[in-house]
Amino acid sequence: MELAVIKRIMSIVFAVALAALAGCTSYQPAPKAFHESTIEPYRLGSGDRLRITVFEQDNLTNTYTVDQAGYIAFPLIGQVAARGSTLSQLEGTIAQKLRQGYLRDPDVSIEIDRYRSIFIMGEVGQPGQYSYVPGMTVQNAVAVAGGFTPRANQRDVDITRNVNGEIMTGRVPITDPILAGDTLYVRERLF
Repeated sequence: MELAVIKRIMSIVFAVALAALAGCTSYQPAPKAFHESTIEPYRLGSGDRLRITVFEQDNLTNTYTVDQAGYIAFPLIGQVAARGSTLSQLEGTIAQKLRQGYLRDPDVSIEIDRYRSIFIMGEVGQPGQYSYVPGMTVQNAVAVAGGFTPRANQRDVDITRNVNGEIMTGRVPITDPILAGDTLYVRERLF
């Protein structure tokens, strides 16, 4: 009878340990599209500030911000959809709209004046919203946010990113590049 009780207790302990280990591995590694987005051309989003130059048209050349709805308000042609476009796509769209009764052959060029912010949460010195710099890695972003706390997991972080209109979250090493608009979460280490 004692042996049966011991076996039953051992099986319960084993089941609890197995469930605990399963909880530790429930994270999702970053999907393939998540990593591919770091090498694709930059796609505009809300909060990006653009320097738009129309050659020999000083009254149209200015700085414009992509609003929350994903548009820029451009003189003469009104609202222009920018969210999800690359810089060259937006240049073409603006030039095409200006050709429709405003300018004969507009030469439009766009450069990014300021990227949208990144957000850093969790076990960092100063969680919050920070400016994005092209080429930034997870480690750079954590340094800007005051570094890791003593309890931080310093091997990898969870990043939430908009990839082609789909919100994805994946765990990446601290050497991975980040994109404008990313949200980083630094987890607490287990031991």
